[in-house]
Amino acid sequence: MIHFKPILNFFTLSLVVLLLSCSGGQKKVEQADSGVEASTPKVEINSEAKLLLKTLSEMGDYANSRNFPSLIKPSAVFEELDGNIQIIDLRSEDAYDDGHIKGAVQVSFSDLPAYFSNDIKPFEYDKIVMVCYSGQIASYATSLLRLAGYGNVYAMRWGMSAWNKYFAEDSWLDNVSSEFQEQLETAEHDKAAVTDLPKLNTGKTSGDEILQVRIDSLFAAGYSEALIHADDVFEDPAHYYTINYDRKDKYESGHIPGAVRYKPGGTLGIVSEMQTIPTDKEVVVYCNTGHNSGFATAYLRLFGYDAKTLTFGNNAFMYDKMKEEESALSWLPFTEAEIHDYPYVSN
Repeated sequence: MIHFKPILNFFTLSLVVLLLSCSGGQKKVEQADSGVEASTPKVEINSEAKLLLKTLSEMGDYANSRNFPSLIKPSAVFEELDGNIQIIDLRSEDAYDDGHIKGAVQVSFSDLPAYFSNDIKPFEYDKIVMVCYSGQIASYATSLLRLAGYGNVYAMRWGMSAWNKYFAEDSWLDNVSSEFQEQLETAEHDKAAVTDLPKLNTGKTSGDEILQVRIDSLFAAGYSEALIHADDVFEDPAHYYTINYDRKDKYESGHIPGAVRYKPGGTLGIVSEMQTIPTDKEVVVYCNTGHNSGFATAYLRLFGYDAKTLTFGNNAFMYDKMKEEESALSWLPFTEAEIHDYPYVSN
């Protein structure tokens, strides 16, 4: 079980103050609500959702801070290998034994709460870096850990694929595709009707307790239910409520059929925005690379949405288009330029 721990040092308290001033904290939520048109019906959210929102806001409104998403480049990890960092490898034991970063420890996703509570003293490290195959499982795990109060956890961008080409062959390099880019559309779609947030039914009466139960349950459930592949989405786009979690110009350039754009930094924790996400459909969140959407998916699943992050993001279905428009729209296509030749060890 993860126990939520306040960060008491001066640096972190100062950072929280700064983030709240940037994001607006609870005021940002109130402002977002007050901006809803008068014709839009008001729907009260359930008590557990209110308590959870209040607790997360009091912890620093992580989802609307400059630290969201908490990603770190492989080059930065390499430079700090001899520093005060802990690297946690979330891949399978076989993958870890085949090759891993020197000093990394292998911990399965579902064992992370026990590892943080019993095996290490998390706040003794400057950084705790989550590593996986592509960076997306690490992003999902890091988001949950950050929401639990561990403010020194990061996900390594691109995963082991960027550490050494040996690991990229079966991950990023094998999954970029342009298979569905001819099916993209440019029509803008409206958000769904306002409704209540999912009912969590934890039976707890405080936000801290609700957060504890939800975090523990998501780690116990594993990560597979939080992932979805492009093949599944394009086979029947109408089955899903698909969220394009990116800039407006990128959305307008072409998106998954039926996708609705939600603004990064202006959706999570904003009641009037979250109320437009259906509770009775599978929700697919996608972005450039699957990293940002992995963080957003963790937040939505924390609140009970059946949310999934699209693996490899746009790279999985419109890779050639991303390459062609890279300069104009700042796409992030994965290329061999992202791959380093850093050393690794094997068991």
